[in-house]
Amino acid sequence: MLNSQEEEEEFITVRVQDPRIQNQGSWNPYIEYKIFLYTNSKAFTVKTSCVRRRYREFVWLRRQLQRNAGLVSLPELPGKNPFFPVHNRERIERRRQGLQQFLEKVLHMTVFLSDTLLHLFMQTQLSPAEMEGCVLGQTPYSTTEAILSYAMSNKSALHEGDSAVVSTIAYECQSSPNRTQASVGESNSETVASNRVVGRPSSITQEVTSSITQE
Repeated sequence: MLNSQEEEEEFITVRVQDPRIQNQGSWNPYIEYKIFLYTNSKAFTVKTSCVRRRYREFVWLRRQLQRNAGLVSLPELPGKNPFFPVHNRERIERRRQGLQQFLEKVLHMTVFLSDTLLHLFMQTQLSPAEMEGCVLGQTPYSTTEAILSYAMSNKSALHEGDSAVVSTIAYECQSSPNRTQASVGESNSETVASNRVVGRPSSITQEVTSSITQE
């Protein structure tokens, strides 16, 4: 007898988008990217999440995954450039595409879906040091608590179960603390500060005037 309800096929959708300059006007500006995850996979505690990460955090993640995966070959990241030209939108777009392709490949390799650091990277705004501490049991919160705490702090921006959000994402996810950010190609001078729990506070854009940023 056939089952009346077919088992739903699992999927993982990831988008890297919305590059923004952080620390605008300082000596060390850099670009952060929004990472949006939408999935029904049982591997993930939260099915919809949104975080911001910079390039060097991707480099850290790849190094950690490689260390934990042993002989399994990891996808490559787009090339590193210590002085990244903010005004060059074509290069920013190429990097964005490269980062998205990296995450898409990693998330579709079963061996990595059980890696705790990958989940903390994708579903919290913890720093690399905080993620490592969490995995080692050196934080007052567990991995699951960190992920759920961030999801609760960011829930007003997310609409879980809305499939339309996959193709049209109009919300803002939380950003990193104490940083002045500017959306590439946008202008607004106001920034917003808020308290950090496990997630990180959101900011509003300001005009891009710098032409060089660091990784």
